[in-house]
Amino acid sequence: MTNVRTEPDIEYANADGVPLALDLYVPETDGPAPVVLYLHGGGWQVGDKRDGATERLERLASYGVAVASANYRFATQATYPAQVHDVKAAVRWLRANGAQHGLAAEKVGAWGASAGAYLASMAGLTARNADLEGSVGDHLDQPSHVDAVVHWFGQSDLLANSRRTWLEKEILNPPFEGPLLGLGEVSENPAAARVASPLTWVSADAPPFLIAHGDRDRVTLASESLALHDALVRAGAESTMILLGGAGHEGEEFDRPDHLRLTAAFLLSHLGGTA
Repeated sequence: MTNVRTEPDIEYANADGVPLALDLYVPETDGPAPVVLYLHGGGWQVGDKRDGATERLERLASYGVAVASANYRFATQATYPAQVHDVKAAVRWLRANGAQHGLAAEKVGAWGASAGAYLASMAGLTARNADLEGSVGDHLDQPSHVDAVVHWFGQSDLLANSRRTWLEKEILNPPFEGPLLGLGEVSENPAAARVASPLTWVSADAPPFLIAHGDRDRVTLASESLALHDALVRAGAESTMILLGGAGHEGEEFDRPDHLRLTAAFLLSHLGGTA
């Protein structure tokens, strides 16, 4: 494991008056480190770039991959596709400014948990979609595609994941997908949900994916990740699926050293660097 240097609260863009910042976790290596953009979970309504800083972000960086953990606008501030625009602005910022922070940012990975996994996947699957590029940030001349995606227990079909029976609506939290899309319920506009779903954008051009889900997840079912994995493989893209036994949503199993080391090895193999 390598010592890690932290650079907090770097503003990467300002979106309609909302400052957007990221924290850098940079391994102290002999040369520039490969970098992955991390996006936290929280149903697009809560959470922060510092979530999991010690047990997840710093630990992964100690295996040789720099982590840029970024905030993005919540659904209460702006609805889809604003969050995707923010993510792409962060990728462009990394490519424009990475070298001065000790990063090898010619290639950039995207990694997310839950709602953040959804955003990482959308960044990975929509490189050719001009409507989702946005105009956030000061580096529009930089490419916003990502070269590898790590998807942890996220949504792939917003319509399917938002469905609840009448009893489930009584005892569970309301689905998060509606507020993301500016809807009371996703069923009000199924077409909008399909357009905003990663499954819609899967193609043979997708970057390599590493997908991990807990088999006891009761918030976002493992079927969401399995559907994404199956769609990628059927399209001819590269995908690896890991089902963590006994793990629930944001289970501590995801932050075990062995799982983080495996995640780092995947990123190093596709972004460059030494495991």
